[in-house]
Amino acid sequence: MTTGWSLFVIFLVVLNIGGCAWLLWWTSKRRGDEARNAETTGHVWDGDLTEYNKPLPRWWIILFWLTIAYSVAYLAWYPGMGNFAGTSGWTSAKEHDADKAEADARLAEAFGRFDGMAIDEIAGHPEAVAFGARLFQNYCAQCHGSDARGARGFPNLTDGDWLWGGSPDQILTTILAGRQAAMPPLAAAIGGDIGVTEVTAYVQSLSGIKADPALAAAGQARYAGVCAACHGPEGKGNPILGAPNLTDDTWLYGSDFNSIAEGIRNGRNGMMPAHEPIIGETRSRLVGAYVWSISHGSNEAATEAP
Repeated sequence: MTTGWSLFVIFLVVLNIGGCAWLLWWTSKRRGDEARNAETTGHVWDGDLTEYNKPLPRWWIILFWLTIAYSVAYLAWYPGMGNFAGTSGWTSAKEHDADKAEADARLAEAFGRFDGMAIDEIAGHPEAVAFGARLFQNYCAQCHGSDARGARGFPNLTDGDWLWGGSPDQILTTILAGRQAAMPPLAAAIGGDIGVTEVTAYVQSLSGIKADPALAAAGQARYAGVCAACHGPEGKGNPILGAPNLTDDTWLYGSDFNSIAEGIRNGRNGMMPAHEPIIGETRSRLVGAYVWSISHGSNEAATEAP
């Protein structure tokens, strides 16, 4: 908040409190005989039922003054006057951190025995897998889907195809540190639109998709000169680079001609955020155990949790 806005907020707060105090003083200043002889409001009902303009009862006035005093003390203790931090030093960030620390302590007590354990070992504990499934729904389902089967551009986690490797350590590294997959635009490097068409035909032929033989043959030479550096001479991919296997039937962006050509022409960029800063190492291991379980067929405990 800028200084100007802070002063504006302080002005409004002081004006409102001062206005309430003045109104209370003005309405309560007449008492005794003056109150008994107070002027009427002019409202009369049933001929003799008159509304008088009398001060508030004393006990009511005292309560109002106490309310004003409480408001002043509250604004002095807590931050409520623009940029003034309050004498207590309280902030919502500190409150959040304290609550998080308390929750983390409870979780550490419950799941501390899994610290440092491999995710395939954790997958043997149904309660840990069930908790990992709930974490997955909170932090991972937005991209990979509630059933972990992914979508266009988001990998299916229930099969045996892994861009960055499917060993327990590789899966855990993906969750903890995230991944950045980048395929550069290659149209200019492989001969423009003609080259894109030929390489697309060749890539389709690698996985058994029907393609024009002449185009595929021409695309093979272009592939070997550019694409093989990442996907390998035989198109088997490279988990170190996150380069997918082009010879199977698993396609992240689609296997039709236009989808493959689009990826070759414009490139692709995929990003998996690092989750260690978000949920910590142990809970990342629990998520990894859930992912391991559903990709290896042992998902009875996990499927019950969501």
